Amino acid sequence: MKGIIFAFRTQKQSATFMKNCLCLLTLSLLFFSNTSFRHRAASGVGGYYIVIDKSDYELQVYDKDGWLVSYPVVFGSKDQGDKLYQGDRRTPEGNFTIASKRVHEKWDRMMLLDYPTAQDVANFNLRKSRGLIPNGATLGGGIGIHGTWPHEDYAIDRYLNWTQGCISMKNADVEELYKMIPPGTHVTIRK
Repeated sequence: MKGIIFAFRTQKQSATFMKNCLCLLTLSLLFFSNTSFRHRAASGVGGYYIVIDKSDYELQVYDKDGWLVSYPVVFGSKDQGDKLYQGDRRTPEGNFTIASKRVHEKWDRMMLLDYPTAQDVANFNLRKSRGLIPNGATLGGGIGIHGTWPHEDYAIDRYLNWTQGCISMKNADVEELYKMIPPGTHVTIRK
């Protein structure tokens, strides 16, 4: 009788072990088939994609093969929260595109974003209805990526947030980016 119970236990343990292995193998296959171990950004117009990380003070450029280059940047408010309304000096978060480019009379180069997007308008209206935004406040616009005042690249080196919500780069960096990035390029800004 002991032999039959032992054989039954061994067979049951073996079946449980096989079930667990099969489950682990299935989960592993699902994980590895749906996970990328390097950042894969959807390429926009011209094959480039920009990610701006506010917490790291960094602008990263990607192409279809992955990361290309990173630049130091600064913003408006040190608070680093999402833009709520015009005049709060915060840099908006979300997904944008480069709407236009031009040489700028004060800040070297300007790549204007399509801010505000429909999502920004919806967020603004929701926050206003909840009383998070003053009644007379407006959403604003004119957010872009640009250089610094002439001879003031030190603002980037010292992480001096000085803009009204734009992303500011060293002038040599913004000129390099300006040559590389066409209008229509996707930009993600995150905290």
